[in-house]
Amino acid sequence: MQFTSEKCLDDGVLEREFTLGEIPGTLWTPGSAPAPLVLMAHNNGLPKAEPRLVARAWYTAARGYAVATIDASGCGDRPRSAADEQARADLRRAMQAGEPVDEIFESFIGPLVEKAVPEWQTTLDALLSLPEIGGPVGYSGGWTALGIRLAVVEPRIAAAGFFAGGYVPRAQREEARQVTIPLLFLLQWDDEGNPRQRALDLFDAFGSKEKTLHANLGGHTGTPWFELEDGCRFLDRHLK
Repeated sequence: MQFTSEKCLDDGVLEREFTLGEIPGTLWTPGSAPAPLVLMAHNNGLPKAEPRLVARAWYTAARGYAVATIDASGCGDRPRSAADEQARADLRRAMQAGEPVDEIFESFIGPLVEKAVPEWQTTLDALLSLPEIGGPVGYSGGWTALGIRLAVVEPRIAAAGFFAGGYVPRAQREEARQVTIPLLFLLQWDDEGNPRQRALDLFDAFGSKEKTLHANLGGHTGTPWFELEDGCRFLDRHLK
């Protein structure tokens, strides 16, 4: 892991960009150390510098957590395969025409998850070797499909917060039954791109004995800011 830049933010938070092989990432750390680690993932091609993600990471770090994110394959500035580009073009066309899009999502979200999991595990290995990070590890992010897979295969993750706003492939919906860590699940009741019943069925499928559903009125990007504060309290219960 090579740090390429650093910037001191308010509240004593240090923001550092890093590279790990071909993987670009950002790490936010609080003034106190060692700190528990939160992996904050995004998908749908969003960059790690997306303002909403950066704001959530900064806030969480100020609450005493090390927070890390990476640009997975096909996200941010990382190149996309010809197949990914075709799938996204097909998706745009189908959405404009009002056609079903589930099979198109299946064709490229599933492979993205398969590529992203080993990169996140490699990143986790490197992060946990840093003296300023002391575990345990949590997951927080809008990429629920990735979070489900990581929660199943990565025993170092102790708790997770998921946002029911992105498409979850059928394979991960089945894997949800194997997830047993504590969960906080956020649902926007009027999310135009995520059928409400599908999200409720996914919540029901999780095998966790401790799982909490927070539902708020509004569309995809309307999650109230107070949910970030509640999310940190959830992390406090399980990571501190």
